[in-house]
Amino acid sequence: MLQSLPTQSFGGIEQSEQKKKEEFRNYSDSLRTDIVNYTYLQNHMNQTVYFVESMRAEYSKFQRAKMTLWQALERLDEVVDDSDPDTSNPQIYHAFQTAEALREKYPEIEWLPLVGLIHDLGKIMVLPEFGGLPQWATVGDNYPVGCAYSDKIVKSEFFQYNPDAANSTYNTLYGIYQPNCGLKNVLLAWGHDEYMYMVCKHNRSTLPQMALDIIRFHSFYPWHKEKAYEHLMSESDYETRKWARRFSKCDLYSKSHDLHTPEQVEKVLKPYYQSLIEKYFPNPVLEW
Repeated sequence: MLQSLPTQSFGGIEQSEQKKKEEFRNYSDSLRTDIVNYTYLQNHMNQTVYFVESMRAEYSKFQRAKMTLWQALERLDEVVDDSDPDTSNPQIYHAFQTAEALREKYPEIEWLPLVGLIHDLGKIMVLPEFGGLPQWATVGDNYPVGCAYSDKIVKSEFFQYNPDAANSTYNTLYGIYQPNCGLKNVLLAWGHDEYMYMVCKHNRSTLPQMALDIIRFHSFYPWHKEKAYEHLMSESDYETRKWARRFSKCDLYSKSHDLHTPEQVEKVLKPYYQSLIEKYFPNPVLEW
């Protein structure tokens, strides 16, 4: 369940007003630099083509749990993202911050706040009943494996320790891919994005494809922010990138917004989001 956090520790309107946009995603000297660097070092060392393919196969079984979306969401209260330089709050707070920021900015798009609510739900993979994966296999910016690493990836210098970097099959511009093959045909590093996309597809969510693609690619910052990997994009990926970028701004900058209290969630937010869940997830109990 959502727990109250002390206002003096996590701020509110004052924090929102003080933090400038250019102060987000500070990977050089934030208060969380050590844990962030360690997480990215482990990520860039270990995310190989073999690892990604094995994780996709393992998590395609959907045998880890059966629970409602809301029950899974509440488990985010146990998860802090070690790759994030901007917040040490449990991820459940970020879920509501993102959802409400999108709801305010795009009131005409009914499904978008729900995407904001669940976009990071795949991070429950760090919990024991969902596999107990290490943080490096769950969180962080995303990028393709099986081809040369872009220098636009956060902490790209750590890829020198990845065995795929020395593999001639994988270390060229296109690697195992064809020009303009489309992102749906590209293996991205394993993490919460792909897992939640798979959960939605497996449980027959009626969210539109654009919603599913935002979930799948929202952490692909070198692509939607830095415009890397255009040589792998299909024509439709340009529209997806536009929406991923719009989503990203609400995802990122809402981290300094006020935190919702348990009372606000239970009395105000839960009824609204539960109605969206029921609309876009016809089966109330999902396989995870």
